[in-house]
Amino acid sequence: YILYLALKAQNIPKADIERYVRKWYVMSVLTGRYSGPFESYFDYDMRQLNSQGIISYSESIFNGELSDAFWNVSLPLGMDTSVYSSPFCVFLAAQIKLGDLGFLSSDIKVRELVEVKADIHHVFPKDYLKKNKLSRGQYNQIANYVVAQSEINIAIGNKEPRVYFAELFEQCNGGRKKYGNICDIVKLKKNLKMNCIQEWIENMTIDNYSDFLAKRRSLMAQKIKEYFEAL
Repeated sequence: YILYLALKAQNIPKADIERYVRKWYVMSVLTGRYSGPFESYFDYDMRQLNSQGIISYSESIFNGELSDAFWNVSLPLGMDTSVYSSPFCVFLAAQIKLGDLGFLSSDIKVRELVEVKADIHHVFPKDYLKKNKLSRGQYNQIANYVVAQSEINIAIGNKEPRVYFAELFEQCNGGRKKYGNICDIVKLKKNLKMNCIQEWIENMTIDNYSDFLAKRRSLMAQKIKEYFEAL
């Protein structure tokens, strides 16, 4: 809001104010720019903004803070967490902005699911991971989260991925519907891509969990980058 007021006082066009505020907010959430001594950091930013102008200063900050190294290394590493309010909230914003469908949904979008407080589903089910002796911090990784319809979440239960995905592929080959209404292999693969899930999920067991998390963090980071660049 302070940034908005500062740009308004500088007579920046309204459309540009909206764009700069959006991008600055997302940047600050992703980098934790104001998670420490807020007053000193923000005071510094406001002084630089007033002296350099929003175009010059924002470009220097975005290019410095959100370099290729950030998107390819720092952000994926920062997503090694179980804190829901971390970059996962930005990932959901990215899915909403890009019009993505919910996990294994044929028609219902993430936006609609978030609005009705749909389930946060574990791709590797929580109970399955607990039975394999994983800790809370391990099974509640944000890279293991997707937004799903309640009925899909319930149907999956505690099955390991290779079991319920085998049934999904059977469903896409004329078998009985068990998980949502996707009955086409092309649509299934497209849905997995929207949700940043590797296609070889169909063969995964507990032994693949760490590799799954690492790869999905990278895919999620790239979706967030696409979202940020479109703001």
